[in-house]
Amino acid sequence: MAIRFPSRLLPMNLRMKQPPSLSVFLFCLCFLGSSWFQVSKAQNATTDPSEVRALNSIFSQWDTQAVALWNISGEPCSGSAINGTEFESPPNNPAIICDCTYDSGTTCHITQLRVYALNKRGVFAEELLALRYLTFLKIDQNYFTGPLPAWIGNMTALTLLSIAHNAFSGPIPKELGNLKDLNMLSFGINNFSGTLPPELGNLVKLQQLYINSCGLGGEIPSTFANLRNMQVLWASDSPFSGRIPDFIGNWTKINSLRFQGNSFRGPIPTSFSQLTALNSLRISDIYNVSSSLDFIKNLKNLTDLALRNALITGSIPSDIGEYQSLQILDLSFNNLTGQLPGGLFNMSSLTYLFLGNNSFQGALPSQKSDILHTIDLSYNYLSGSLPPWVTSISQLNLVVNNFTFDSSNINLPGLNCLQRNFPCNRNTPKYAKFSINCGGLELRGSDDILYETEDSAIGPATFNVTSSEKWAVSNVGLFADRKNPSFVVNTLAQVTGTDVTPELFQTSRLSPGSLRYYGLGLENGPYTVKLQFAETVYDDRALQTWQSLGRRMFDIYIQGNLVLKDFDISKEAGGVLRAVVKTFSVNVSENYLEIHLFWAGKGTCCTPDQGHYGPLIAAVHAASDFTPTVSGVPPTTLGMKSRTGLMGILVPVGVLVLLVII
Repeated sequence: MAIRFPSRLLPMNLRMKQPPSLSVFLFCLCFLGSSWFQVSKAQNATTDPSEVRALNSIFSQWDTQAVALWNISGEPCSGSAINGTEFESPPNNPAIICDCTYDSGTTCHITQLRVYALNKRGVFAEELLALRYLTFLKIDQNYFTGPLPAWIGNMTALTLLSIAHNAFSGPIPKELGNLKDLNMLSFGINNFSGTLPPELGNLVKLQQLYINSCGLGGEIPSTFANLRNMQVLWASDSPFSGRIPDFIGNWTKINSLRFQGNSFRGPIPTSFSQLTALNSLRISDIYNVSSSLDFIKNLKNLTDLALRNALITGSIPSDIGEYQSLQILDLSFNNLTGQLPGGLFNMSSLTYLFLGNNSFQGALPSQKSDILHTIDLSYNYLSGSLPPWVTSISQLNLVVNNFTFDSSNINLPGLNCLQRNFPCNRNTPKYAKFSINCGGLELRGSDDILYETEDSAIGPATFNVTSSEKWAVSNVGLFADRKNPSFVVNTLAQVTGTDVTPELFQTSRLSPGSLRYYGLGLENGPYTVKLQFAETVYDDRALQTWQSLGRRMFDIYIQGNLVLKDFDISKEAGGVLRAVVKTFSVNVSENYLEIHLFWAGKGTCCTPDQGHYGPLIAAVHAASDFTPTVSGVPPTTLGMKSRTGLMGILVPVGVLVLLVII
């Protein structure tokens, strides 16, 4: 393959104040001459006829054709296939790369093939076997179906195989373990079934393995202990079970590991303390056996540590301040205790801190670093008054703690209403219903219900209480790998359904973690809660596009009780852009009502873009089943008391939630 100069170096050369030396000039001239000679020689070579026939057949089956950058005058190994054009540039798609050094420079063989994000359909074509020199095969983000054939084990020249974001099905063939030169394997976001073949443990050169949302389950084979060159393993949203293998602690080259939304039981192996090369570690939703944080004691190169809902117990290590590369720390929804280490709030790189839903006690640290701009400490047992820095941070979640508020203390708007005893209008209720247009403006529905505005600037650690103290919204969570995230979805597409108001679905509130709506100051008694949903992000499966492969799943709690597990909007509604209304019977006994939508690590992460997952809701309505004795008339001035915060609610014993089948 011809050698290509990186274009990004050119501006630096142009800015040189002194002309390059004669030796450098002659070197470049010779290099360019050599490159030109190689390209010129390659242009006189021809593609192996058997590979031409195979490529034509493959493209015919996949209903695609070569772009004008290559296949010039019917010769595949021409143009961009041999001249060093950027292989993965968008205009060069589909693309091939050829090696024309065979038979004294007279024969070209296809070594790389890319058909990327073109929504092509078909199967894994048998003609690929004829491409005997193929080292690189990337066909992600299409809609290829059928099984992965056993004969793939004969494509032994492959070093990279990437077939993610497709609709392949069936088991993973054990013959895949024959591709012993593979250093990257990706088959995530497919419809495979069965378990990981033990033969994959033969891929000892493997450095990157992406199997998230692939459909496989069961235990990780013991043969994977051989994969000691592993650097990246992403295996989230696949029902892998058993214990996380101890042998992963011997993968000392690994720098990124993700196990979220699986079915693993604890504890997290203590052998992980040996993984000192780790930059990113994300483990969540562990069952049965708890773990401490002892295993992170040597992982000082971490930049991203998320151990969310992972049965972590004990306290935060006293030396946490030594993790100077750490930028994101998420230890929320665990059983951590003790006081908050002051050093945690003054680390040189820490930007995002999520410690909600634990059992921390004591006061907030008196100081924090300027770089730490997002903090979630909700649903703990923190107390005392608030330090001055809380007024200078835009993303701060302190709800459901035991802070003290009086005229001499700092307060945040609405926070006093969202402490553990929910004091606002407690024992003196004012309301018996509330209705919310999630993410949108006030709207009267076809049911004659007035859905109030909820369009506040929700972020990764935010809470808002209406000025009438009638209801509140709270959110916690950071979209992974997503730039410029939005916590609301807007659409002009028409949502259909029975007895629904289509305009309600033009906006929906989106959360990457934990989204809660609270009814405040409610008269005690039985209530009916109606939650309205429609999937407005993904394509319909009937379109058979890779964008239709997205799958959203989350849990729904009401008054702290799980009422829906792994709720999938489009599956429940029978497709996208179709409304589904879920109705529940609830008892309010302490003048508040909590509705909690919780992402438990399941569902696809990256369709149609990185960071598209988590709860999505269009409207909330709750009304008493009894004749209220309160007026339900709010103060004349409406609005939101906005701040940062969120997490769960302590539910009194005896609260009953019943799912009403509709």
